[in-house]
Amino acid sequence: MKRFTLLTFSILLSLTCTKVSAQQNIAQPGAAQPNAAQPGAARYHIRQPNAIPLHGEWWFLLDPAGLGTANRWYRDSIAQENRQDKVTVPHCFSTDPRYEFYTGTAWYRKTFAWKPTTGKRVILHFDGAYYKTSVWLNGQKVGEHEGGYTPFRFDVTEQLKDGNNLLVVAVNNDTWKTNTIPGIKDTGNINDGFVGWVNYGGIVRPVYLTIEPEVYTENVKIETLPDLAKGSAVVKAKLRVRNASANAATPKIDLTISQDKKPLTLKWKTNAASIPAGQTAVVEAEAALSAAQVKLWDLDQPNLYELRTIVGADTLASDFGIRKIEVSGVQILLNGKPVRVGGGNRVIDYPDLGSLEPDWLVEKDFRLMKEAGMEFQRLTHYTPSEYFYNLADRYGMLIITEAGNWQLTPKQMDNDSMRTKFRSQFQEMAERDWNHPSVIAYSVGNEYGSTTASGQRWTKDMIAYARELDPTRLYTFASMLLNSLPAKAEDEASQYVDFISTNTYGGHAKSLDHIHKLYPNKPVFISEWGTRSDGKNGEAGQAQHLSDVMVEIRKRPFVAGASWWTYNDYRSKLFGTNVNGFRPWGIVGPDRSPRLAYPVHQREFSPVIVEKVSFQTGDQGVHQLTVKVTSRGDFPAKAIKGYTLKAGEASIALPDLNPGESKDVVIPIRGFDKQIHITVHKPTGFLTTQTDIDLK
Repeated sequence: MKRFTLLTFSILLSLTCTKVSAQQNIAQPGAAQPNAAQPGAARYHIRQPNAIPLHGEWWFLLDPAGLGTANRWYRDSIAQENRQDKVTVPHCFSTDPRYEFYTGTAWYRKTFAWKPTTGKRVILHFDGAYYKTSVWLNGQKVGEHEGGYTPFRFDVTEQLKDGNNLLVVAVNNDTWKTNTIPGIKDTGNINDGFVGWVNYGGIVRPVYLTIEPEVYTENVKIETLPDLAKGSAVVKAKLRVRNASANAATPKIDLTISQDKKPLTLKWKTNAASIPAGQTAVVEAEAALSAAQVKLWDLDQPNLYELRTIVGADTLASDFGIRKIEVSGVQILLNGKPVRVGGGNRVIDYPDLGSLEPDWLVEKDFRLMKEAGMEFQRLTHYTPSEYFYNLADRYGMLIITEAGNWQLTPKQMDNDSMRTKFRSQFQEMAERDWNHPSVIAYSVGNEYGSTTASGQRWTKDMIAYARELDPTRLYTFASMLLNSLPAKAEDEASQYVDFISTNTYGGHAKSLDHIHKLYPNKPVFISEWGTRSDGKNGEAGQAQHLSDVMVEIRKRPFVAGASWWTYNDYRSKLFGTNVNGFRPWGIVGPDRSPRLAYPVHQREFSPVIVEKVSFQTGDQGVHQLTVKVTSRGDFPAKAIKGYTLKAGEASIALPDLNPGESKDVVIPIRGFDKQIHITVHKPTGFLTTQTDIDLK
């Protein structure tokens, strides 16, 4: 969402909500400094581009004995700079060699200048801090938050003062407890005390201020309802409007939708009403778009719109896409067409950065994943930086986003406190992500006891809760128990999902057939599959395993997607981790160096096949190469439209092809090379496949 008058929400997404034109009431802090592990300055995507960043230099110290709060370390008078370090926020203290194994509370302090405003509200935003956070401003506590991957905010208008202000943040990464989300299990087995990834601590995502009028929009949810037969669509907007003033308010509301920066002529229906002082209300609006005004969003044509909402003196701009996601029998349909594409799980981890996600890393990962054919995936067991979703919206990718139930036990899933924490983190995730067209589904957990009564209750209850927040998405969870255990569908919680997600390692043919027998009318998404690069036959064995399993997937039309575990290697304290601290499941290494499996994944998951038909020599060194271009008809399978083939100096627009169709393409060749490199690119410019063809 883009703020125009004063700010409060997100940026470049399918809903890119941003407020603009905030008054600069703060002495601008220094920009984040380059890190030796980063190629250039560490830019971090802020959800609101005109926000007032609090990045850069902060004071930092550890609190191993947990004395800070009792001794009031949040006071200005207690600061002793010779007892603190200087760090750059966003900051992951777990990547500092001195603190690598530290688990506990760390304190951050920053002083900034402020000039007071009248008739405005000032909101302090954290896009993510791991895991429990307490915040003080000028010695006054402004709030707490639990959860390491979702955004939170506080109204700090009353705590700010003219001149220098002291912001103090205490962050505790002491998770992997039986009462945290994610949490460790305690089943009585050895090695229960670890989760599969590292509890990287710190203020790991951007911190910033926004300035709002006293009546402002906190959030907006955009729902699109395309009529695929008529080509038209209905757009609904739900605005959560806050009246922070001392009087009731009935703000004037205007809405405008633009496509390619051109406003559309629309008629809006709204239910605006008076909002009591100090209260929040939901304002609903609806408009119909004609067929001429609708451009659907999909993987290869990711068309985006902008909704601009004006509520009194507050303007919010929100990007969104028009698309329909649904299940029909064993198929997941995107805009009425079956989805059968591949994906990969991405763990947030990079050498010397830990869980930090500067823009350059997100962009690098997105391109490598997109060009590997990873276009339909869960990503990981928690929500990553929103910038990844923004890129997915802009360039086409389908994502299942998941909150952190990682192997919770029946006792944990029945615990009221744990259920409350999960709902809170799920809501924060959903409210951040619910306008991204790339997000097609939510998952309520991974590998928990879905055959137990507790697991069944959890699945049913959490999906019901989530549907109240967002009924426009599909719902699932990743099961590890479907491969052989349940004898009947009602014995396992996947009976409650829209599509099956299975983590399957080995015996894929038998497992997939068993799952299909249990749930013959539901699509199957392989949410995890793969093998390590240090297993049998090393990297070559990993690549061969990939090809072998694809043979089985292609035989089964009920498989809608397959997401490799993992795209990248990641650090862990779990048993089975290598002595260098990494688990080598990736098709790229920790530094994103491609393994042998990377080009194999790219080839296997490209919807396009290019094969040589003939080569004819010509006069004056101008020859003709004829190739057959095929749109796969099995897996992955999707229509090819707007693709480009490049060979030498030639760039050729490929004909449109439905799944299973082939056409010959003639390529002019100049010179006397014995071989030519051919690449095929998507309409968004990303590589989808490449091959070398002998010119004989």
